[in-house]
Order: sequence, then C-alpha cells, then structure tokens
Amino acid sequence: MKDILIRGWVAGWRTTWTLSKVIVPITFVLTLLKHTPVLEWIVWLFTPIMGAFGLPGDAAIVLALGWFLNLYAAIGAIFSLQLNSPEVMILSVMLSFCHNIFIETAVAKRIGLSGPVLAMIRVVTSLIGGWLVHLGYGNHPGSIAGTYGHEAYLWDVSLWTTAKEVVLTIWGGVYKLALIVIPLMVVIQVLKEFSFLDRIATLMNPLLAFCGLDKKAAIPMLAGLFFGLAYGSGVMIEAARENPLPKRQLYLLMIFLVLCHAVVEDTLIFVPVHVNGWYLLGSRLLAALVLTAVLARIWRAGRDVNQSQKAVIAK
Repeated sequence: MKDILIRGWVAGWRTTWTLSKVIVPITFVLTLLKHTPVLEWIVWLFTPIMGAFGLPGDAAIVLALGWFLNLYAAIGAIFSLQLNSPEVMILSVMLSFCHNIFIETAVAKRIGLSGPVLAMIRVVTSLIGGWLVHLGYGNHPGSIAGTYGHEAYLWDVSLWTTAKEVVLTIWGGVYKLALIVIPLMVVIQVLKEFSFLDRIATLMNPLLAFCGLDKKAAIPMLAGLFFGLAYGSGVMIEAARENPLPKRQLYLLMIFLVLCHAVVEDTLIFVPVHVNGWYLLGSRLLAALVLTAVLARIWRAGRDVNQSQKAVIAK
C-alpha cells in the first residue's frame, strides 16, 4: 500500500509541475493587465453588440472579466451593477460556457490540442447560448447605473504593491492546484490498483459511447466534471504517460469538458446572484452532450467516407 501511495504522490507532484508551467506565466500577465486600460478597451469593443443578447452596454464589463479573468471577478461585477433576473441568467449561461479562457485554453494546448479551435468553440457556444436564453426571455436591454470603476493603473500604485499582488495570486493558484491534484492522483492510483477504475468505466459506458468515447476517458471526464478543466487536463496528462487516448477522442473529451466542467463550484457560484442552478447545470450538460455527440458522428462519418474513397482508389 505504501508503494501505491508513493506512486500517486509522485504522479501528483509531476502533474502539478506540468500545469504550473502553464498557469504561472499566464496568471502573471493577467494580474498585471488588471492594472492597465486593456480591460476597458475590451469593454469598449464589446459594448455595441450587447443589445443583440438583451443586455445593457455595461454588461460587457461582466463578460470581459469572466472571459479573460475568472468567474469570481465576473460575479463581483454583477453585484456592482443593477441587472434584472433575465440579464443575470443570460450572463450566467454565457460565462458558464466560456470563462478563464487564457489559462484553460493553454492547459488544453498542453496535451497537444489546438488552443484556438477550443477557444473558438467556447466563445461561439457562449454567444449562441446567451442569444437563445435572450430569445426565451424576450427581454430588452434596460438601463443600469453601475458602480464599477477600473482598477488603479500601474502608475497609480507602488511597485511593491503590484509585485506583492502578483506573487500572492500566483502562490494562491499553485497552492490550490497542488491541494487538489496531488490527493486526486493518489486516489486514482489506489483505485487503479484495486481495479475500481474498470468498474467506474463500465458504469459510464453508455454516456461515453453516446459521446464517441471509450472507457479510457471515464476518469479524465469525472475529474473534469467535478474538479474543473485544469484538473481534468492534469489527469489526462498523467494518463497519457500510460494509456493515451487517440487524438480524435482527446478532442471530443476536451470539447465536452470545456462546455461542462467543475459542475458543483461553477454552478453554486451563481446562486448568490439568484440564478437557478438546475437550469444552468442542465443547459451546460445538454450543450456538452449534444455538441460532442454530433461532432463524434460527423467525424466518424467523414472518416468512413475517406476510407471508402481510399478503398476505391486502391482497386
């Protein structure tokens, strides 16, 4: 048993190191950008299109913070604006599909997938989801009197204050990563040794088959669903050392997870702003299942056609 725990511990530290090399530099840059006019420029670009989603112009603040920073920053902005229930629901759907896009896309790229493709899928799904909710509510953008103000710019704060914020933010991110990834890897190692993973995979077979995946995707999918995209990717990175998934299945799995991951945390975070968590979770799960299943069948059909064409040419 001791050897099993040691192997899990080593795997956890190795995965934490791999993910940290992605997360730390991006966190460093984004923390600095908070103290520059960049976010305000992004808001200026987004504002003209907010009306198409039944949102007032200042809602671009929420989207920019959520897409490029994280959900917590977006929730803080929602609290500072006078948004009605339909507007908050629209924003929550859009943000649940697409948030923290720089870090989560970089992590996906680390396992050999195309970052721009996955980022595009998230952005497009976010926009379509928000538009469909807007149509369902039939709401029109109202006027809001926001109290949001920009962060102090770099030249307004001391170098020491900025450096301290950067260090604390990076340390907090890596600490949280290690706190989840290392125990997770230890548990997975134990489950693997006692053949529990095979039983879990068997139970998930119908869901995996519907999404065009085999049983090797079961554990990364569970890790991503409950612990988040970065941690799910960490499990995939470690699994790739022993039993890698084919490239096609990696894409399908990551597409599912970018649309539906960290279902507990990412759902509960919206409850304080009076969003129905069940509706939000249902929309994410439905979108992930439908899009992944459709792409799996299109991909398989395209592959079958190519194989048929090659067979004809060979004859």
